[in-house]
Amino acid sequence: MNNDISDEDLILLFQKGDRLAYTKLVNRYRDKIINFIFRFVGDIDSAQDLAQDTFFKLYEKKDSYKQVAKFSTWLYTIAANLAKTELRKIKRRKTSTVSELSKNDYEFTIVDTEEDNETDTKEAYLLQQSILNLDVEFRTIIILREIQELSYESISKILKLPLGTVKSRINRGKLKLRDLLNKRGVER
Repeated sequence: MNNDISDEDLILLFQKGDRLAYTKLVNRYRDKIINFIFRFVGDIDSAQDLAQDTFFKLYEKKDSYKQVAKFSTWLYTIAANLAKTELRKIKRRKTSTVSELSKNDYEFTIVDTEEDNETDTKEAYLLQQSILNLDVEFRTIIILREIQELSYESISKILKLPLGTVKSRINRGKLKLRDLLNKRGVER
């Protein structure tokens, strides 16, 4: 199947019964959706499970897609809804993190032995922890814009928010993220 075929054409082919089109969509978006959900929930196993659930929903609800929106907007909306549901479940379970179990409040991380990799790993860890500490409304919007690099218009459609609200939340979210990073000793 041609790589130049659009997502919208692939979903139309899939709606007509072409399972290869579904496989192509999954291959195009698997890593992006896992990354998006991971940034949202902070756990790779949950992210992979939720990504699988996202693609199951795509398979199951393929006929509910209408070409009034970009396919990616529709797919990210499914993933965001599943991630938000998972966050609500996590809050209800009130699980403990490893650092909460430590008597001395040490953070436990696995770090590469090379100094450059150690610095990169630490900064990536601190960034991820800071993102996880943002309120959900800011976390979602920062992930969609800064990590997934979606347009303001796409984010507006995914979150069903006016464009002005999206822009202002991105700015406020960046400021909150910068404050959290500064408190953790990361210069941005």
